[in-house]
Amino acid sequence: MSTESTIHEGIDDAAATVGSVWPIHSFVTANPLSGFENVPFGEAVTQAADLLGGRGYPSRETFRAALDDGRIDRELLESELADRGYEADPETLLERVDTAVEPAPTDEGTKRVDRVLTKWLSAFLDEGHAAWSMPGRDDGFYAAFREMAPYDAEVPDDGVLASLPETPTEAIEAVLEPYPEGQWVPVFEEQLAALPGWTGFIKQRADDEGAWQSEHPIALADYLAVRLALLDGFGADIEPSTGPESADAAPADEPAEALLSAWAASYRSAVVDRVAAESRSLAEREPSGRPDAQLVFCIDTRSEVIRRHVEAEGDYETHGYAGFFGVPMEYQGYDAETPVDACPPIVEPQHRVSEIPTERDAKARRDRRSSVREAAGAVVKKLKTNPASAFGFVENAGSGYGLALAARTLVPGRVRDLLGAADDAVPDDREFCEQTVHHQHAYAGDLPVGMTREEKVEYAATAFELMGWEEFGRLVAFVGHASETTNNPYNASLDCGACAGNPGGPNARVLASICADPDVRATLRERGFDLPEDTVFLAGEHNTTTDEIELYGDVPESHADDLARLRADLDAARESAAAERAESMGGDASAGVDETERRAGDWAETRPEWGLAGNAGFVVGPRELTSGLDLDGRAFLHSYDWSTDPDGDALEAILVGPLVVTQWINAQYYFSTVDNAAYGSGSKVTQNPVGNVGVYQGNGGDLMTGLPRQSLMAADDEPYHQPLRLSTVLHAPVERVTGALADHDEVTELLDNDWLSLTVVDPTREHRAFRYERDLTWAPASDPSAAGPEAPTEPEAPAEPQEPVAPAVADD
Repeated sequence: MSTESTIHEGIDDAAATVGSVWPIHSFVTANPLSGFENVPFGEAVTQAADLLGGRGYPSRETFRAALDDGRIDRELLESELADRGYEADPETLLERVDTAVEPAPTDEGTKRVDRVLTKWLSAFLDEGHAAWSMPGRDDGFYAAFREMAPYDAEVPDDGVLASLPETPTEAIEAVLEPYPEGQWVPVFEEQLAALPGWTGFIKQRADDEGAWQSEHPIALADYLAVRLALLDGFGADIEPSTGPESADAAPADEPAEALLSAWAASYRSAVVDRVAAESRSLAEREPSGRPDAQLVFCIDTRSEVIRRHVEAEGDYETHGYAGFFGVPMEYQGYDAETPVDACPPIVEPQHRVSEIPTERDAKARRDRRSSVREAAGAVVKKLKTNPASAFGFVENAGSGYGLALAARTLVPGRVRDLLGAADDAVPDDREFCEQTVHHQHAYAGDLPVGMTREEKVEYAATAFELMGWEEFGRLVAFVGHASETTNNPYNASLDCGACAGNPGGPNARVLASICADPDVRATLRERGFDLPEDTVFLAGEHNTTTDEIELYGDVPESHADDLARLRADLDAARESAAAERAESMGGDASAGVDETERRAGDWAETRPEWGLAGNAGFVVGPRELTSGLDLDGRAFLHSYDWSTDPDGDALEAILVGPLVVTQWINAQYYFSTVDNAAYGSGSKVTQNPVGNVGVYQGNGGDLMTGLPRQSLMAADDEPYHQPLRLSTVLHAPVERVTGALADHDEVTELLDNDWLSLTVVDPTREHRAFRYERDLTWAPASDPSAAGPEAPTEPEAPAEPQEPVAPAVADD
């Protein structure tokens, strides 16, 4: 094997321990410890603490607060302690919790390397924010550094830097020449982990191969070559430590693990008991009639709140479906500079959908206003950033700027209303554009533009099958979601995660357009879907900051009254939901809508909404299981009816898609809460956006990778988000779940290693609950005397023909 291939394979192996980081303008929540998911959670956080320096468990104070206010059930905690061989009482155990992580000492040479390297990275990786771009970026990072480094007084002219080799692999080999090959991967691992924010961003950018990467390429080999050369030039130590290797045998923080497991079990048992009770009730319930309307929301936890209030306003059904609505597309807005992936990061886009103008007059009006605004913005930006004009501009415009800032600070709601009124005078994209949903016999890059009829039918059928639909209302609305904030670098983290941190409205429009297609409807009927002639499909978007739901799309005159009534009821539901959200943020519930609109428009608001803070559960099953429950905005909800899915195909799609994505989200919130300095992004007050790709704390250093403190904490010492691993509750026969899991090692690995839990409420076994143990085995999750007869060691044969792996179900 050549040295070059050895280096590249070693870099690939080492990079597995660094999680991917997406640019902040398309923020994707992901597990920062994704590279450790192949080992049990306790081992993973120990190894990560050695390599990345982050704490893996909540603090002693967080556990104590959860125990004192009853969120940790003492009986469950005592049972957990007994299972682990502890005899100490909970209070004594709390004193043994040690979640502190001692930061590894950093020598002065390494500090200088970090300072110089992050300066170069921020200049090279800028995505359109810098007024003056770094030269030489088209040639790639290593080549640009090699060309420009002699002009940087902070870069020494010693060691390898005195005459940098032509290629990055040659530079790496030159620095590592004194070290045996057996140490190369540990060296790579430690150097990639030294600045995990920047390296995670480089890793994602190189994997994504998007427009910025095509224009200005960078690879981890480039990064390591420059870093190692700088370390050599500054005389810094690169001898690898034995930390990550010895961590394999290191025990987890057992007291913390026991407390965390009991806390999760306390939350989970309450949800499971309620779902099991509803399952028994559902079996005795008479089928309901045709609803006035059905609304499909994202599975997002914020949808749980608005769905409750919508259902309270009338005879409405709400359903949960991943917010990209099953359409894996790349989306190009009318006036967007570049397309965006409007699907989860684990899904590759299969189509390009663009906004194409159809109304010439509206387009002209929109373009005129946009061009004026863009020109004015460009002039102001140039005046502010150009050294020759900046001081004079500030002096002359200071009073006007002062008044504008005062208005935004003192009456942000009023400013928002004025800006909204101005925007209303300009045609919206939807008013003069149509989406290229139909197959165009053309390509945008490697992607076909639009979809064939067969593809459209499959997307519609998959949606209905996943949700278990057998009846359709007169109105069916697919409702995506987006947030509304002002001056918020983290606004993308509040948009739809299933759309890769973008608004979900375009995806809702695509699926509504597909379902409204007469050819698609006819084919769906041939496939057995009882789709009435009078069913009309609409699209909409839920503003998660203000809880306003905007519906768009034309309806025939026969449905005008239905639509008017629905819109009125959505306004009423908004009032109730906004009051609930305002109160959760410490505001006045009686001023719910006013308060949420103020937060949306306030340029100084650090917490415009809570986002997905609080997420802890994922319930998969018919809406009837949860429609009567207040889950406090803490549960993802995916509609699923096992009785309409005899082969388990829909279930399998949920397990390998939404389940994995929700685990990503949950892990991001968990680690950002337990150690915000290592895995989050600190306070928004002291953040500095850099290059339109991320934020610093202060004026330099590593990119911060996770969520800010304001998204997680009610106060400095009071977490709002309860850091728990995800508890999934699934309504289906246990045999079918086992069969769906059997072919997906990536999901069973997460379960076997305790990154999340799975409990099945089995409607074919007296609605009893079974908890996944490991290796496709199950154990009863509740008192059998309360739920029905004991589970058999061997499961009964499934009612439908299939070939699942039979689960081992333990006796009580």
